[in-house]
Amino acid sequence: MASTRRPGTRRRPEAIEGAKHLFDPNALTLGFARRFATYKRPNMLLQDPQRLLRLLTNPERPVQLILAGKAHPADQAGQALIRQWMQFIRRGDARQHVIFLSDYDMLLTEHLVQGVDVWINTPRRPWEASGTSGMKVLVNGGINLSELDGWWAEAYAPDVGWALGDGLEHGDDPAWDAAEAEALYERLEREVVPEFYARDDKGIPTAWVARMRESMARLTPLFSANRAVREYTEQHYLPSAAAFHARQADKGALAKQMVDWRHALEEKWPTVRFGEVKAETKGDQHLFEVLVYLGKVAPDAVRVELYADAANDGIVIRSEMKRVRPILGAVNGYVYAASVPASRPASDYTARVIPHYDGVAVPLEVTPILWQR
Repeated sequence: MASTRRPGTRRRPEAIEGAKHLFDPNALTLGFARRFATYKRPNMLLQDPQRLLRLLTNPERPVQLILAGKAHPADQAGQALIRQWMQFIRRGDARQHVIFLSDYDMLLTEHLVQGVDVWINTPRRPWEASGTSGMKVLVNGGINLSELDGWWAEAYAPDVGWALGDGLEHGDDPAWDAAEAEALYERLEREVVPEFYARDDKGIPTAWVARMRESMARLTPLFSANRAVREYTEQHYLPSAAAFHARQADKGALAKQMVDWRHALEEKWPTVRFGEVKAETKGDQHLFEVLVYLGKVAPDAVRVELYADAANDGIVIRSEMKRVRPILGAVNGYVYAASVPASRPASDYTARVIPHYDGVAVPLEVTPILWQR
């Protein structure tokens, strides 16, 4: 974002010197820095400006807030959010407690994640792609206070930071935004600020330090580039390289077998169909039985499974169904069965037939999938 002062003006020397001593290194410092877009809800703390001001100016437990960010040149709504913050900061009673840093970039963020005590993130679920700035805070001893979205939905635990939201999606409901703003104030007033200023006889915030150490020890190894590169290498790159060499060996003999199998399968696939599907709930299990007529396709060339889309926990369920017996009077027809936990409705599950051949990626390399209708 461009500088907020008028073109042609210069800062007085005393103003520049005063800026060097604007913040207190011993006060609780909150950080919020990211692209200003409406779905990120960067003005959630401004839902109640007076309440925010009381939080910042408490003489016994002062809080200071560092903001940084940019809005796309065409994003008028995002630019308006920045102007709201500038209007708040220009108030005489807020000026000593809030600062908006111009020219937000990676270098500025590098300094911010090293200097804040709490990193705040308030996206509207489920629009947070990841939230990597919160990961960068970890190694510097900062603690996250974030919406249960992106990486924080996976990383959060009560002893490593603070969370907003219920893990569900509420669209752009203004009432929910207001409720989450209320929750943010509550977290800060009743949990974050008191814990930071609760000191022992040596002046050490023991509970805060314990949370900080737990966050660093538990989350830093998991949410790091080292871990990501290692897992990609071990789980994807090396297996892919091994699979390529296996297909390439013996003048591509295995690759030719796979291609022949795929062509034969695609020709025969229209003969596969579903019969009756039965579902029964017993205790804490759903029991499914599905009749599948494979037509001209060999039983070993397919896999039958129960599938359920991700629920609010974000978990997709794929449960393989076992071939238990032939269908009486049918040619190449079989009964497949499986049981799944009854924690989700039986109606969430759909049976499907997918191709199967060792080493072939479905549906990347073989596309036909038959769904029960």
